[in-house]
Amino acid sequence: MFAEMPALEDLPRQTASDVKNKWREVVREVRAAGSVAITNHSSVEVVLVDAEAYRQLAAGAAALRERERSVLDQLSAQFDERLASLQAAKAGSKAAAVFKRKGKLASSRPKAGPAF
Repeated sequence: MFAEMPALEDLPRQTASDVKNKWREVVREVRAAGSVAITNHSSVEVVLVDAEAYRQLAAGAAALRERERSVLDQLSAQFDERLASLQAAKAGSKAAAVFKRKGKLASSRPKAGPAF
């Protein structure tokens, strides 16, 4: 999904003055390298990327947001199910019965799992 992106330190560099004065040269370098770090006083301030790399980054970010939304929706549904079971009519009496047993099992076989 994502194209391999070089580290910021490995990008070709151009000064802000070069960008202003030699735009065509900077654009050629961006097309050749895929991206160029723009510096101001020897510090990288901006990374100029070609349009296709930007499209890929934007699509990847959108896919990650959608995946995150999906996972959060699943977690929310699980929480709602568990909350509903705690708010059921007999939930309080079941919890009280557990505390009364003081850790001892009511039967010889423990009950566990999401169906319990």
